[in-house]
Amino acid sequence: MAGTGNGPLAGVRVVELAGIGPGPFAAMLLADLGADVVRVDRPGGQGLHIDPAHDITNRNKRSVLVDLKSEDGPGTVLALAERADVLIEGYRPGVAERLGVGPADALARNPALVYGRMTGWGQDGPLARTAGHDIGYIAVTGALGMTGPADGPPCAPANLLGDYAGGSLYLVIGVLAALQHARATGTGQVVDAAIVDGTAHLTAMLHGMLAAGGWQDRREANLLDGGAPFYSTYETSDGGHMAVGALEPRFWAEFTRLLGIAEAAPARDDPARWDELRATIADRFRRRTRAEWTAVFEGSDACVAPVLSLREAPGHPHLAARATFTDHEGITQPAPAPRFSATPGSLRRPPARPGADTDGVARDWDVPGLRRPERQKGSQNR
Repeated sequence: MAGTGNGPLAGVRVVELAGIGPGPFAAMLLADLGADVVRVDRPGGQGLHIDPAHDITNRNKRSVLVDLKSEDGPGTVLALAERADVLIEGYRPGVAERLGVGPADALARNPALVYGRMTGWGQDGPLARTAGHDIGYIAVTGALGMTGPADGPPCAPANLLGDYAGGSLYLVIGVLAALQHARATGTGQVVDAAIVDGTAHLTAMLHGMLAAGGWQDRREANLLDGGAPFYSTYETSDGGHMAVGALEPRFWAEFTRLLGIAEAAPARDDPARWDELRATIADRFRRRTRAEWTAVFEGSDACVAPVLSLREAPGHPHLAARATFTDHEGITQPAPAPRFSATPGSLRRPPARPGADTDGVARDWDVPGLRRPERQKGSQNR
């Protein structure tokens, strides 16, 4: 069936109180799925210290400027919340309340509102009011401790695991579930999305394996953490790398055949010989370039792939065929995901410029008191 519309969330209104990291990414996800996301930026701005035109996490949104510390600032945000389905904020616990835009104030104006709160530590607990970043959140959950080599330190996977997987995605799940409840009952609620909670939740299968004796609580000693030589990465002759995931016996057979070690490979089911097996595999991979090995394994079921950089990824033939990446307004970026057959998401707007959409939002949302503040020194509204 041919898809129509601007995404399954078309008609949903979202207020995003500007921040950095997981909150904006969660709001981008909702916007990609069709929601009308209005980002409330503050004069002077808070962003990634890059040109706002390149901040992809603000695509598909509109922006207004509101000074929450001004006399009419909180009232303006509450007026937006009164007309919204969802509000997202990423302040430390208690900050939104002090500013006059906390859950009690917002829900008093709009009892059906879903109030999404994005933090690292959560709204309560000993660390709730302390500063933190992705690396610390994933550290205490045990997730960071699983990464890296056995004889070296853990390796931070950028901020993908904590901020975005454990944070943004769980906030979006919570918001959508609460939105369903609000539309069925007319009752809104607060969604407390903590990165530590989401990241811990992601380790559920591994905790089960640990309890069953199928996972060792140390790095590079397990099936899926690089400990097994048939689930690891190997350097090629030109300094590139290949990723190997030949877990199942038939995939392993295909892998060893194409690698040329079918007869020479030590028994893979004997962990005592894993070091020997790893050395055999590594020796073979070092004999050809990444491009040559990519051609060898192309189209096979050996479960081998080249390790690509961010700049290389959009050119991979499979990703190119699926249009996993797209060019919009001169920026190569991931396309909206996931995909819908009837209501596909789309890239409708480039990254929102702070304050650029104030007049349009005031009109569309019928907020007559919303107006563009005078430009202040250091403002990002340029």
